[in-house]
Amino acid sequence: MTHLTRLLASTKPHTTLLLKPHLNTYSNLRRFFSSYRIDPAMEKVNTTQRLEKLRELMQKESPKVDVYIVPSEDAHSSEYIAPCDARRQYISGFNGSAGCAVITLDKAALSTDGRYFNQASKQLDDNWTLLKQGLPDVPTWQDWACEQAQGGKSVGVDATLITARNAKNLEEKIKKKGGAGLVALARNLVDDVWGSERPPRPAEPIIVLGNEFAGKPFSEKLQVVRGALTTKKSPGFVVSMLDEVMWLYNIRGSDIPYNPVSFSYAVITPDKATLYVDDRKVSDEIKKHLEGVEIRPYNAVFEDCAALSASIEVTEENKDSSKWLVSNRASWALVNMLGGQERVEVTRSPIEDAKAVKNETELKGMRNCHIRDGAALIEYFAWLEDQLLKGAKLDEVDAAIQLEEFRKTKEHFKGLSFATISSSGANAAVIHYHPMKPSCAVIDPKAIYLCDSGAQYLDGTTDTTRTLHFGEPIEMEKKAYTLVLKGHIALSRAIFPKPTTGIALDVLARQFLWAEGLDYRHGTGHGVGSFLNVHEGPIGIGTRPQYAEVSLSAGNVVSNEPGYYEDGAFGIRIENLVAVKETETKHKFGDRPYFGFEHLTMVPMCKKLTDIGLLTPDEKEWLNAYHAEVYGKTKCFFEKDSLAMKWLERETTPIADLRIQK
Repeated sequence: MTHLTRLLASTKPHTTLLLKPHLNTYSNLRRFFSSYRIDPAMEKVNTTQRLEKLRELMQKESPKVDVYIVPSEDAHSSEYIAPCDARRQYISGFNGSAGCAVITLDKAALSTDGRYFNQASKQLDDNWTLLKQGLPDVPTWQDWACEQAQGGKSVGVDATLITARNAKNLEEKIKKKGGAGLVALARNLVDDVWGSERPPRPAEPIIVLGNEFAGKPFSEKLQVVRGALTTKKSPGFVVSMLDEVMWLYNIRGSDIPYNPVSFSYAVITPDKATLYVDDRKVSDEIKKHLEGVEIRPYNAVFEDCAALSASIEVTEENKDSSKWLVSNRASWALVNMLGGQERVEVTRSPIEDAKAVKNETELKGMRNCHIRDGAALIEYFAWLEDQLLKGAKLDEVDAAIQLEEFRKTKEHFKGLSFATISSSGANAAVIHYHPMKPSCAVIDPKAIYLCDSGAQYLDGTTDTTRTLHFGEPIEMEKKAYTLVLKGHIALSRAIFPKPTTGIALDVLARQFLWAEGLDYRHGTGHGVGSFLNVHEGPIGIGTRPQYAEVSLSAGNVVSNEPGYYEDGAFGIRIENLVAVKETETKHKFGDRPYFGFEHLTMVPMCKKLTDIGLLTPDEKEWLNAYHAEVYGKTKCFFEKDSLAMKWLERETTPIADLRIQK
């Protein structure tokens, strides 16, 4: 899945986790993640009354709030959010996954990027001005808010929903424009407007992820954090990212769609570890598992942070060693409770770095779950082709639901890792496309079909994209597909020294498209968690500045997903997950290790879309070797499935035995 792919904010689970607190089982966890949301067509929401109520509350604040900011994020800077945190959607009516709303006492503006211009223009009513982010002469939401604050007006925001760094930068801009400043509000005004209609905050049970999946006890992980405290000479680290808390304590939850996380915080000091979580989620099994860890109420983290900060008297001698560590994603509210910017050190989280390097158990799990997941995709593609060639009329959502059914039969399946992108023809050119009834297309067997999908398993997380054609592709489709395939192979075959960052490798995947004057507008790869978030930092492959900050290391799992998209016609993306591994080379210049990639995804490429004449002998050899591995590792699943076996055999036949298709 590309970094542009996001869950629509309107996504809501329509099943409930019923895991009994006293049971040591994972079986019911799948019920939450298996929900495949089918939304109605986009509708415009009348926001007049909502805005009137919000403005009344803004004027009652002391000091009065003249400009109010409603971000998309939750208190943990999560990429995916729970329905109760969809405040920007509620107040604006716009349910795209990216954007920020800014409301004054007489105006309202919604800023979003080019993926959502069309959607936002349809969903926003006449109360709103659409700020088309990135277009010439269109202000950012920050600039627009600053302009509205001119003349000594104040700007307010829920301090839990903006990072400390962003709050600092915004306040400087506001004052520079003549505004009074940025006010950290202790309550959320949109929640007050929403009232009883607001969905309740999830309180699903958390579960233990055993060492047979996690690979090491949480006590060893705590030592990693404490090592960072020693290095930084810090009294403690406040953990605010949900996936980091889950990884640290070897637990998982189900509070957010597609992400096995639970609303929580953690505070780690040299001699104490605390988990902040709703006690309704904590079973006796969890208490036993977390022996030695203090469990406190979720919201108690704020008062505890204030107490911890107050417990240390800052002197000239200890001012540098009395700063609390927080990640660069920590909220302004947390930093304020710790005493403000001067009492914290904002850093890249040591947990994020450690979590990105999978241990041997996690790597084994990733290999195994990708074989099972590959088998499900092979079954699905064989079934889909058979149905379409028989004349069946299947729309994109029907197909996606069937794919999930195939995945459900595989061991350790717990649900999807994101909403499936099932796209036919021109819809495949929409990078962030999510099919929804009744507006989704019927799959056209004479057009390209792009399927980007993934699943959560107890032993790993998958994310695979394949582009297929069930008829006769046109020349441009074959050429574009083959150029993308060549880039995918080039990156897969790369050998690179330590330290090399993802920004340095990006050109390998784009080079063949560039030679033809073509390109794609998304990153080439993102990190992936182990039964955690499908998008995981800090590593990735692409042109984003952060991909130059951290070099790739053995044990990283990252996607390899170049593409090409022709608006209104077709789209192509080929995505495998790969693991970084140390590679033997004839020489070792600089006496440093050299790395390469191990492919994890086990699904054939599309023969029909491949122009074999454009492949070099080395590329053909790579493709044949990959297909032989796919065949060898997945064939055991199809002993009683002749349809899938026949499809697998056809798609993995060595290309030297084929004639170039005209």
